[in-house]
Amino acid sequence: MYAVIRTGGKQYRVAPETVLKVEKLDVEPGATVTFSEVLAVGGEAGAQIGAPFVPGATVTATVVAQDRLDTVIIFKKRRRQNSRRRNGHRQPVTVLRIANITTA
Repeated sequence: MYAVIRTGGKQYRVAPETVLKVEKLDVEPGATVTFSEVLAVGGEAGAQIGAPFVPGATVTATVVAQDRLDTVIIFKKRRRQNSRRRNGHRQPVTVLRIANITTA
């Protein structure tokens, strides 16, 4: 069974026991998070597409950790000006483990 959920302005295809990194959520590690914005649910019986959400469908996940992604280097240079700037950015993420997918 799989589901497509929306969180942080992005869509993710998830299945039970998968681990994924999503935009930072304000929860502690070990907490349980429930996603009610389920766009689609599929499995052996076929797919169920929401308009825009599947009624009664939820996805439950456990927070594994609060982490940060690898550094992205921002380098700006103006030619022949001896002007350059180097910055780095590490995006904060929440690591989730999908527990189960329920439908109505």
